Amino acid sequence: QVRLVESGGGLVQAGGSLRLSCAASGRTFSRNSMGWFRQAPGKEREFVAGMGWSRGFTDYVDIVKGRFIISRDSAKNTVYLQMNNLNPEDTAKYYCALADSVLIPKTTASCNFWGQGTQVTVSS
Repeated sequence: QVRLVESGGGLVQAGGSLRLSCAASGRTFSRNSMGWFRQAPGKEREFVAGMGWSRGFTDYVDIVKGRFIISRDSAKNTVYLQMNNLNPEDTAKYYCALADSVLIPKTTASCNFWGQGTQVTVSS
């Protein structure tokens, strides 16, 4: 049974930083890709960043490029999202997701497993 557990969310002032973690368990992930998504109240869940698990290639939505960095620790089966220079528009619940594909999942439909989410709130 695949399990994804996010942590690291919280309240931060604009301009601050947070690092989210997603611990994966349940099997090996060499043929998977991971994604970070977020959902603000009243909005659809949207892709933020993703990474191919084995090769480490990455992709980001334009609005976070240069501010967010996705990385992984394969030994810990953990994916991170370092978020810098946060602004109030980044306020959302952040979810990690696992896709049974080497392609980075950019839509919710392409994800097979989800974590429970962690709240990020950025104050102005």
